[in-house]
Amino acid sequence: MPIRFVHCRAQVKLPGMGYVTSLFARKMVAAAGSGVDASMLLAEAGIDPDGPWEPKVMIPAATYYDMLERIAAQIDVTALPVRTGASMRLDEYGALGLAFKAATTLGASYARVERYARLWTSVVEYELRPDPRGTLFILHRPGDRRLGMRLSNEATLASALAIARQVCPVPVAPLEVRVQHPAPERVDAHEDWFGCPLQFDADLDALLFSPETLEQPNILGDEGISSYLVSHLDVELSQIAGDTPLVSQTKDAIAQSLSEGAPKMTEIARRLGLSARSFHRRLSEHGMSFQTLTEDTRRDLAEGLLRDERHSLAEIAFLTGFSEQSAFTRAFKRWAGTTPASYRKLRRQP
Repeated sequence: MPIRFVHCRAQVKLPGMGYVTSLFARKMVAAAGSGVDASMLLAEAGIDPDGPWEPKVMIPAATYYDMLERIAAQIDVTALPVRTGASMRLDEYGALGLAFKAATTLGASYARVERYARLWTSVVEYELRPDPRGTLFILHRPGDRRLGMRLSNEATLASALAIARQVCPVPVAPLEVRVQHPAPERVDAHEDWFGCPLQFDADLDALLFSPETLEQPNILGDEGISSYLVSHLDVELSQIAGDTPLVSQTKDAIAQSLSEGAPKMTEIARRLGLSARSFHRRLSEHGMSFQTLTEDTRRDLAEGLLRDERHSLAEIAFLTGFSEQSAFTRAFKRWAGTTPASYRKLRRQP
């Protein structure tokens, strides 16, 4: 019986089902080499082996994990995630790749990933989190840590470093790599690629970067181009996400409570007449998290207020839920790759 190709694009995702870009599947199969039947693996995953490498063509995450486990049954996959991650190129990510390049610093580039990752996956969220030694770039992927997911997580961390090395003018290595699952039998390929200590059986899947590394200016960083590309990405994000009534109501509730400080999920859920558990589940069905919505609302509100000259930076910091203007400035620079004052100045220009 011939295999029927079914392409699931981001715009037609089904509620409750996670998707990843077919680009990742193609990269994994290519990195597996001659030890596997590439055409059959892709076809079984619903991907046309002879079709274009289009990041917006999506496949279910479970299908992707199944494919990785079939590869593992045929070849040694110990180093496969590292080879796959190292092969990723920013030019393959479309507008997101361009925005990553155009961000003014490496930290701002990673902030693009944190905000716009949903353009290529609905099963992973990224977070930049302060750490005593610097900043953690965290990969959040819920679900059973089956072999396919473990291989995917390792490849994702490796690719996050690969794209950083493509924009930074100096060699980039994290201070540490943290992986939640147990170590494979050999980690020499991982150590060679990351160039830093690896901690398996950790509490997070993350790369830890020093402040100096994330403050490095990007080779092609440009505030004007970056702002234009971010606007383009916002349009793409709105097309795949769409503000459902629940999402819109949540954003409104968050915005109304920000002047009292950072809102808590339990408080917002109560305002909407939902239990915290039900609220979390319903947001997850739309590929959203409370943290993401809070960040998006804060950023959207900040950008709107900055376009109004009547508000001082201190007032905007207060209205967006920050206790200090310095904290607001750091957060905004992470979101937009520039300071609030520079953003306001740029908006004054014709």
